[in-house]
Amino acid sequence: MTIGGHLAAVRGALDRLGPRQAHDAVRHGAVLVDTRPEFQRAASGTIPGALIIERNHLEWRCDPASGASVPEAADRDVRWIVFCDEGYASSLAAASLRAIGLHRATDLDGGFQSWRHAGLPVTPPGTP
Repeated sequence: MTIGGHLAAVRGALDRLGPRQAHDAVRHGAVLVDTRPEFQRAASGTIPGALIIERNHLEWRCDPASGASVPEAADRDVRWIVFCDEGYASSLAAASLRAIGLHRATDLDGGFQSWRHAGLPVTPPGTP
């Protein structure tokens, strides 16, 4: 299998959200997670209120049983919406969260760039 085939299979199992759907889901309690590395956030900004958990820490921070979870990881029913820059790595990340039992995890279709292009709120680059 190629990465393209794997990505297609992973995405087939996710209910990916467009920017406006994700924005609405957050207003109804979903947790939006920015998995991008610091250099991308510094260059492009981020989404106000998004939880910053870089990709290499994601499973430990989101799993309520890990011992290293964030306060938002209240239980396995949390609606996690992860995003990266363009929506590729986030699909794989959401699938990984589902694989550890976080069954409501999904990702933002098109990532941060789609959110920004939809005209939704963003924190300007360089903002602490």
